[in-house]
Amino acid sequence: MANTTDITEGDILERIISSAEGTLTPSVARSLLGLRFPAQDTARIRRLLRKNNAGTIAAGERMILEKYLRIGQFLDLLHARARLSLAKRSQAR
Repeated sequence: MANTTDITEGDILERIISSAEGTLTPSVARSLLGLRFPAQDTARIRRLLRKNNAGTIAAGERMILEKYLRIGQFLDLLHARARLSLAKRSQAR
C-alpha cells in the first residue's frame, strides 16, 4: 500500500472496494467478471513486459507498463470481490 504522499487514485479505489460491505447482485458480479483488457492492450502489455524482462524498456514505456499493471491489479480485486459475492449467494441457498 502506498503511503499518504504518493497515493494514487487506484489505491483509493482499491480501499473502497475492499471495505465494501454486503454482496453484489449476481448480474453485477457477472458483469464485473466480464471486464477484461481488450486484445490490443493485452498484446501491448506483453510486449512491454518482454522489454522490461530483457532490460530494454525505455522510461516512458516503463511508466505505461506500471499504469497497466495497476489497472490489472484493480481488475483482479474487482474479480475477486465478484467471485466472493457469487460464492456467498450460492452458499446461502
